[in-house]
Amino acid sequence: MAEVLSRNKKAYHDYEIIETYEAGIVLKGSEVKALRAKKVNLKDSFIRIVKGEPTLFNAHIGVLNTTNRFFAHEERGARKLLLHKKEIEKLKSATEKEGYTIVPLSIYFNKKNIAKLKIALAKGKKLYDKRAELKKKDQQRDIQRALKDYR
Repeated sequence: MAEVLSRNKKAYHDYEIIETYEAGIVLKGSEVKALRAKKVNLKDSFIRIVKGEPTLFNAHIGVLNTTNRFFAHEERGARKLLLHKKEIEKLKSATEKEGYTIVPLSIYFNKKNIAKLKIALAKGKKLYDKRAELKKKDQQRDIQRALKDYR
């Protein structure tokens, strides 16, 4: 991964990540320019498989002020994702049968300067799992502080 434009931090908190994939995104020119300006937010976005094609919903890619209204894009529109057929079938079967979901983790430009989306097959966490994780982080932070003061 090269230049990370946006991360979905909430996905790591709300879901247990099972498996990750790298997907291409079908974008318009104005969307690519907005990505380069880092006007992107994945916070409330999700992925569904519609008619055999994975699609990213509710990802906010802002419109630049310099973009002509004729060429402007929909900020929260649906965007098609590009994956191998086997990967799509695996994701589709997991979401239908086993109760998993597909979440976007981050968007970035790879070494070849192509916009990519890191997606994950994930399972939702229960409230007590989230609390336990936060408690563990607090304890680790306290330990690090104590060690720092001790030295």
